[in-house]
Amino acid sequence: MKATNDISYNIIDNSSQLALLVSKIENETVIGVDLEADSMYHFREKVCLIQMATANINVVIDPLGIKDLSALKPIFKKNDIQKIFHGADYDVRSLFRDFKININNLFDTELASRFLGFSETGLEAVIKKKFAISLDKKYQRKDWSRRPLPREMIAYAAEDARYLLPLAQDLTNELNDKGRLSWVHEECEILSKVRPNTNGTQPLYLNFKGAGKLDPRNLAILEALLECRRNIARKKDRPLFRIIGSRSLLDLAETRPTNLEQLEKTGTLSPKQIGMYGRQVLAAIGSATKIPPKDLPAYPRRKAPRMPAAAAERVKSLKKWRDRQAKKLSMDPALVLTKLLISTLAVQRPLKLADLSRIKDIKKWQIREFGEEIMEVLRHR
Repeated sequence: MKATNDISYNIIDNSSQLALLVSKIENETVIGVDLEADSMYHFREKVCLIQMATANINVVIDPLGIKDLSALKPIFKKNDIQKIFHGADYDVRSLFRDFKININNLFDTELASRFLGFSETGLEAVIKKKFAISLDKKYQRKDWSRRPLPREMIAYAAEDARYLLPLAQDLTNELNDKGRLSWVHEECEILSKVRPNTNGTQPLYLNFKGAGKLDPRNLAILEALLECRRNIARKKDRPLFRIIGSRSLLDLAETRPTNLEQLEKTGTLSPKQIGMYGRQVLAAIGSATKIPPKDLPAYPRRKAPRMPAAAAERVKSLKKWRDRQAKKLSMDPALVLTKLLISTLAVQRPLKLADLSRIKDIKKWQIREFGEEIMEVLRHR
């Protein structure tokens, strides 16, 4: 069965409509929430639509038309209203980044699906599994910052949110039957506190895949190229990947062309890119090649502390226990215990619940459900 766009929804695009909406939903107990953003089209991404649905209300809020969304803050903050998201990490960060919205009583249906052992946890896959409904995702990669938005795109945006409430209820029932609802609630509480990374002082190469393999000179060139790309993207208001791809930057940092002829021979940039950015790219490479050796960057390498032989054996035992447990629960093993947590447990070897609760990143539900078994494994190693 296919989802249809013949749904009833209202567009909220001014402050008075927003105030009226808040008065209608402030006494609800559960609200579905979804977002549309423009990260595929602009340098600084922003939230372009907020979709909210209750049992009787389905609205699409236009934050580009309403400059002040502070009226929504109390709704998201209220503990007696559950906010249903799917894949909430991005949404939580985006709502805080753009509107300083904090979220209490969050429930993430994607996270719930993972704790139920679903092999595919995207919204489209979960809706199809639960309700035999195929969502139409043809507008997923469109530019949501366009104004006016075509009517069919707004209807598409309103579509997903209306399924979140019945989906959350269905997953909640299943989690409750399996005794895992409290596990997901704790994970959702942690998820509601994630925040966007605002540290702009670190070198750009620290978040660039492959940078760690470069020698200091090439690393300096890569950093210059990353800064060059960012400056171009900012001026053109385009995403970084639409200026020059990351693979191309890495190739340029290693080949170090010094003129347009050499740049063309590398084959890393298209003729159009060379025409638009070639001289800036060469200037960036040239400036980095002149950096004195003593001032070249060094990629930070954290040497893992040597693990004692006994601790290494405990890691093996914990992994075996974890994998057995995950198989029994039909869950991703990483949800039971991550690799990092296994290593921490193996090194610190807590043998009392009080000691176990002091382990960094261990969850209360993990202690409650598996604490005694974990300590039993550790006692025998």
